[in-house]
Amino acid sequence: MQAPEPANKYGKTFAIIAWLILMLLLFLFFQDTITKQLNPNRQLHSVRGSHGETRTVLTRNKSGHYVGTALVNNTPVNFMLDTGATTLAIDNKTAKQLNLAFGKAILVNTANGTTQAYQSRVNSLQLGDIILYDIAAVIVPNLGSSEILLGMSALKQLEFHQQDNQLTLIQHN
Repeated sequence: MQAPEPANKYGKTFAIIAWLILMLLLFLFFQDTITKQLNPNRQLHSVRGSHGETRTVLTRNKSGHYVGTALVNNTPVNFMLDTGATTLAIDNKTAKQLNLAFGKAILVNTANGTTQAYQSRVNSLQLGDIILYDIAAVIVPNLGSSEILLGMSALKQLEFHQQDNQLTLIQHN
């Protein structure tokens, strides 16, 4: 029996390393593709209209929701637009990251029933170039999602309309 040649041993090692690198690159590519499908609005862009208004367009994700990334108190936070939510709803962990004050305890009605929440306020919410200030919010400890729910306390300050798979948010200056 003959001992394996060193060149053959190195060749197998490099082939294994090449396959591992290829698998890693494929994983990263598909991970990014899936992330884009779940949150197609990670980078919000706005345009200024001829009458001074600011428009930000959101695209629906593959589940039919308007999900994106906003700046809340200058911190990037994922959101889901929810016209059925009375206020901005924020989970406990995100509220602590944003250093939000936990105000008066209240009961709120959610899709999962009635639960305890805490009144709070957000200093600023930025959606592209649209900036809203001093927005009523609730901190819902068992919200069940790290996405904030962008409710009517923010949306009532904007005009919005939907066409096809896009929702246009308009801030009149």
